[in-house]
Amino acid sequence: MILPRYSEFCGRVKTLSGASALEAIPGELKKLNASKALIITDRGVVAAGLIKIVKAAITGKGSRLTIGAVFDDTPPDSDYKVVNAVAKVYKEKKCDAIIAVGGGSVLDTAKGVNILVSLGGDNLLDYEGAGAVKQRLKPLVAVPTTAGTGSEMTLVAVIADHDRHVKMTFVSYFLLPDIAVLDPRMTKTLPAAITAFTGMDAMTHAVEAYFCLGKNPLSDTTAFKAIQLISNNIMNAVKNPGDMESRLAMANAAALAGIAFSNSMVGLVHNLGHATGAVCHVPHGVCMSIYLPYGLEYNLHKVGDLIGEILYPLAGAEVFAKTPKKQRPLATIEYIRGMNEKLKKATGGRHATALKDIVDREGKQMVPRDAIPVIAKNAMGDGAKIYNPEEQSYEDNIMVIEAAWEGVPLDLKKIKKGPKKQKF
Repeated sequence: MILPRYSEFCGRVKTLSGASALEAIPGELKKLNASKALIITDRGVVAAGLIKIVKAAITGKGSRLTIGAVFDDTPPDSDYKVVNAVAKVYKEKKCDAIIAVGGGSVLDTAKGVNILVSLGGDNLLDYEGAGAVKQRLKPLVAVPTTAGTGSEMTLVAVIADHDRHVKMTFVSYFLLPDIAVLDPRMTKTLPAAITAFTGMDAMTHAVEAYFCLGKNPLSDTTAFKAIQLISNNIMNAVKNPGDMESRLAMANAAALAGIAFSNSMVGLVHNLGHATGAVCHVPHGVCMSIYLPYGLEYNLHKVGDLIGEILYPLAGAEVFAKTPKKQRPLATIEYIRGMNEKLKKATGGRHATALKDIVDREGKQMVPRDAIPVIAKNAMGDGAKIYNPEEQSYEDNIMVIEAAWEGVPLDLKKIKKGPKKQKF
């Protein structure tokens, strides 16, 4: 075994988790000397009545927190131009904190806004690239409304530049929110299909964190528990959306997965998922759920033992013990494919298991077959491939995307086995 040369772990986001977590926000912001917050959200969250719940919780009796403004026009795939516009609102209303209420796009938008309002300027592109954010930012409270992205726990913000058809990645420990609020009231109204693919998004974070090159003992512990919680609760959350125990378990799992991959990074699944989202505007969680078994297959020959270990939190101790060690890696992959199939059935077919089956609201195919070469080329410029155990090539990307488009397993004999990569 080759020991990793070096690893880092940081989990300093203060986490408020439980049925009345929202009510603790004013007191926590007071500790940070903040009293006027900008709420960043989207129209879907507003329509679901969640902002009313948040407002009631944070402006109740005894609270000195005021709401400077509510920006509710965050798009599903937020662009840097939106970040620039929201930062202008923050400055005009003289706010001193941000409360982000929403899914990954909202939380990432809030991180981008925090860069501008804290460091100055009016264009987020000025801070593009690793290492550009080097100092503490304004207070940021992250209130996720999906149990998937884990953005409330990560040092990463992914924001699109639609003009260039790319997704920019901003990375800094200073992007970590000050406070994460995991309140099951925030995910209770989440539709079944979104519950499914955001849950599998969290699963992907945890699984890739467990076998990719940046893994370390501390990230392993959070990844392991996240996998277990998701496997045990995702079906119930989809079928019984009012079950608050399952909702809270999924929220905790997404946060744990966020901690895991924020400290270990991810690989091929995210690499191809980022590219597919950038080119075809497919929701990130949908890409993750489809590509996950392919990421496992592609790396099977390099990290098969680690993939086999994942069967334990996925299927439980009894199944793990009964499965011979050599069969565990493939059993892990089949179990995940089985989860996707069950979720597809539970959502009336809305949880896609192949790229060709992803459709928009008008029923139009979102990933045409002729987009595959463009996606494969785009993926070559995405940093997630650095931490993937097996080297990726353009030709390999084509092979994986084509299999995922059809929804058929990879031909394991066709995977080019490059030299072993050193762990980070």
